[in-house]
Amino acid sequence: MRPADVIRSGASGLRFRRTRTLLAALGIAIGIAALVAVLGITKSSQSALVAEIDQLGTNLLTVANGSTLSGGEAELPRYATAMVTRVAGVEQVAPTALISTVQVYRTDKIPAAATGGLAVRAADPSLVAALGGSIRQGTFLNGATSRFPVTVLGYQAAHTLGIDSLAGSPRIRIGTLWFTVQGILNPVPLAPEIDRSALVGFPEAASSLGYDGHPSRIYVRTDPARTAQVQQLLGHQADPEAPNEVAVSQPSDVLTARLAVVSSGTQLFLGLGAVVLLVGGIGIANVMIVAVLERRSEIGLRRALGATRRHIAEQFLAESAALSALGGTAGVLLGIAITTGLSQARHWTVTIPGYATWGGLAGALAIGAVAGLYPAIRAARLSPAEALRTT
Repeated sequence: MRPADVIRSGASGLRFRRTRTLLAALGIAIGIAALVAVLGITKSSQSALVAEIDQLGTNLLTVANGSTLSGGEAELPRYATAMVTRVAGVEQVAPTALISTVQVYRTDKIPAAATGGLAVRAADPSLVAALGGSIRQGTFLNGATSRFPVTVLGYQAAHTLGIDSLAGSPRIRIGTLWFTVQGILNPVPLAPEIDRSALVGFPEAASSLGYDGHPSRIYVRTDPARTAQVQQLLGHQADPEAPNEVAVSQPSDVLTARLAVVSSGTQLFLGLGAVVLLVGGIGIANVMIVAVLERRSEIGLRRALGATRRHIAEQFLAESAALSALGGTAGVLLGIAITTGLSQARHWTVTIPGYATWGGLAGALAIGAVAGLYPAIRAARLSPAEALRTT
């Protein structure tokens, strides 16, 4: 038999048992779809994270007050910002200070305990540039407005306070004073604490909110080629007397850690997909065994007409492979559809690795060949006389 004859004879068996064929192919389709979707979604989300890291940069460092030897909260010196600016490789420095003595409210009618998890921070006009952030509405603090009771809200702070527009010059209550909202920030992935803060200028914070001159967090943008070197020096530079009480971190590490989490989760789902494929392969083997029992007369007739055992085995192997190929093709298309739909919903670039599609089809064919091996051998061993006698 020529290869074309083997394929044709294998496919002919599927046409006469369509319901059974579809049900048997369904297990393979679900398994392949799971594998393709998991690999595609993982790759798409990873590419989105990598793009976000590249856009935000890995050269942002933070200097914050750490802990004392006794376990209490340390305090950065007043001169910390000036000292950090002198480090070679530092390009931008933006200090902030948490004003923990006051809270922010939408009106003076809000209960004191209903803070909404928001904070008040003094901020430098250079903060947005140092963080690589942007203004959603209005303007950020500058040298003039930093001296007046005006504030800029982080994205989440504005949402919590119910301020989505600057129309009418909305005001909020900070402590016992009213502050005019002059701007709203877009989300800042590398500084989530800014998203939940009401930002005021350092001069205004010192004159009306009790700011004592100590920064609590300093954002440092460095030369990308010297980030690691600068990170090692910042603690000693910010507080030479107690460098162990200074916490230096790299915010982009959080995003990098998310890549590792995504990769570890992928292994679990790939394992589940492999289990589904195994179950699908067992289902195909059962279907093919039943097919051999039902088609004993056909096998006997073909053998009587001159078909060899090899021809019979090839026919059933081809039928099993065709059944798996049908399920594999459907699974690949379903996996691509799932990946595309989820990626578009989350505004990711659709990225489906080639080994997921071609590997899925090759895996389906391999499973079909293995699943059909025993039924094919069993069919080939039937003698013409025995097969025709039991019909």
